[in-house]
Amino acid sequence: MLESILNYIGTLDILWVYLILFFFAFIENVFPPSPSDVVVIIGATLISDNSVGFIPVLFITSIGSALGFILMYYVGFIFGEKVIRMGKLKFISQESLDKADEWFSKYGYYLILANRFLPGTRSVISFFTGLHELNVAKTFIYALISAFLWNLVIVTAGMKLGQNVELIDKYLSTYSTIIIGATLAAVLFFVVRYFIKKNQEK
Repeated sequence: MLESILNYIGTLDILWVYLILFFFAFIENVFPPSPSDVVVIIGATLISDNSVGFIPVLFITSIGSALGFILMYYVGFIFGEKVIRMGKLKFISQESLDKADEWFSKYGYYLILANRFLPGTRSVISFFTGLHELNVAKTFIYALISAFLWNLVIVTAGMKLGQNVELIDKYLSTYSTIIIGATLAAVLFFVVRYFIKKNQEK
């Protein structure tokens, strides 16, 4: 299937290739199941036969990703207050929100910088970045740097491995599974520790 997609994209005009790459890079933050990394890799395989340029692919996908991050930032900025801070989610206490505010003010920009390397949490991080009202210009710059570094890795991989898209897809899936598992384990650890601490205080 991936070979068919690759062959189809290879027949398109270069402008359409760049637009497709931009779209998938942008939409992933809004619709996380989007296979943006695979599409970027497929686009990168065209670099080896000079159909597209390495620098344009890298910058177009990075800017698309950063803009998608900012869109979700504003979703969190505009709706986060109504949904979360107004008590619509009863299981989130004000104390938890206060701690999250403090934690995000300390480490929020580091999370943005790491967000592209954390599959499964990218849209969550962008939403909470907006909810905690981090500086939007600084947020965009950090999101752009994160996207640039991640895309540099996968675009280079796609260019080097050429037509072997299935192999890269397999590596990305394995990486995503490991990172998501580790993230869930970390979240579970902090949740359990929080409730243990709560019970001890009582």
